[in-house]
Amino acid sequence: MAGADAPATRPRAEWLPALAIGIATGILPAISRSPAAMRAMAGALVTAPVLWIAFSRPREWPLLFCGAAILLPPAPFAIGDSGAHASILIAAAGLLGGMASLREWRIRRSGLNAALAAYLGALALSLGWAALYSGAAIAAQSAARVILLGTGVYVYFTASQGPAQAGGAAAARGARALFRIAAAAAIFGCLDFLYQLPAPAGFGAQYVWLSTGVYRRAQGLFYDASALGNFCAFFFVMSVVAFTARKVLSRLAAAFGIALFLAAMLLSFSRAAVGAAAIACCALAVVERRRWPVARVGFAAAALVSIAVLVFAAMPSEFASTYIARLGFAGGAGVTPERFFSGRLETWKTIGGFLAEHPWQILTGIGYKTLPYTQRLGKPVIADNMYLSTLVETGVFGLGALLGLNAAILGAAYRAARRGSFFGKWMFCFWAGEVFQMMLGDVLTFWRVLPVYFWVLAQVVSDESTAG
Repeated sequence: MAGADAPATRPRAEWLPALAIGIATGILPAISRSPAAMRAMAGALVTAPVLWIAFSRPREWPLLFCGAAILLPPAPFAIGDSGAHASILIAAAGLLGGMASLREWRIRRSGLNAALAAYLGALALSLGWAALYSGAAIAAQSAARVILLGTGVYVYFTASQGPAQAGGAAAARGARALFRIAAAAAIFGCLDFLYQLPAPAGFGAQYVWLSTGVYRRAQGLFYDASALGNFCAFFFVMSVVAFTARKVLSRLAAAFGIALFLAAMLLSFSRAAVGAAAIACCALAVVERRRWPVARVGFAAAALVSIAVLVFAAMPSEFASTYIARLGFAGGAGVTPERFFSGRLETWKTIGGFLAEHPWQILTGIGYKTLPYTQRLGKPVIADNMYLSTLVETGVFGLGALLGLNAAILGAAYRAARRGSFFGKWMFCFWAGEVFQMMLGDVLTFWRVLPVYFWVLAQVVSDESTAG
């Protein structure tokens, strides 16, 4: 009987290599004469290791997915605004791996879980209005964006309450791995600006005009300079927290991260990201107010200013003056509110006028992520304001869900930070800045960086549950 029962207790992934070899041996001779079949076979061989990790090492899947989403550029295929992305295949593999590990899931009742579910639910419910007001094609694009956002939420659940739970030393190793991945992306972002590397398909036309020429803002491996700035702000905050707390990263690595991510953030010309990073540093000073003397805070501020000066000194002569003018500290009468906000005020007035003429839209919305494509407002518009776009696209329920989500994330992270959690301090400080950046950008649409944020949030929740 023991021998008969043994196969049922073997790990679920042990039979996969034999099955793969058997399938390959059986079908390889049949497809060797078909180029299309050979390409399909090559693709299957490439994805096989991903499936292997998703099934046999689920803890490593989130980091693999995050690394692919960050480091791989979009493929030059006409799918969406930025092209297809290979990380979607890895996300699908992780979903299959999670479905195969249903017994390992332990979903808890918490305000954060409810807030995430409510926000995703509000987006999904708005898809019907997207089809009604903008047509099936735009509604399908909106549904795809809900799914992309859902990949990040899935990372959170599987890493905090599913088979990919880490915690302790494993979480610290994962954070260091993400830091190295992020450093590679930031270095590429700096090189992207300095050498104006050719932009792959799907990159945004975002430029800065200097007397020495027209430069594309640093976008790195992302398709949007604001996404790079937001991403660098996240790891800049990590580096600052690690430098002060002396956890996860060495002092030298943290100092390197502070300089690198600040430089890449400045080269992205994302003022909102810089503002978010500044708010995050202020939040850290509040959290650490009992441990930080005033002299240490002043020294840290002077060090950050010095790094910024060095970055400006390495750039073309008018780079610093142009950046300062964009911040509104120079330029005289030429710096109007409309110019300071880069045309956002006119867009916000257009959206406000539409809501004033159609007040019922505040209740229902017009459909998630339809503003840049629909003619419902007379022309497509880009809100560049997460709160305003959420209100007009998903109604009061969606806006309430977003505000509740922000409150839940800040609450969970703050509780962890007060207990001394490195991840709690990192997430609380960053999300305090993120709440600000949402006023100047649709940051929750940066789906390629959101999985990293949600992985860190998962560690916050894991710390909290362990302490409880």
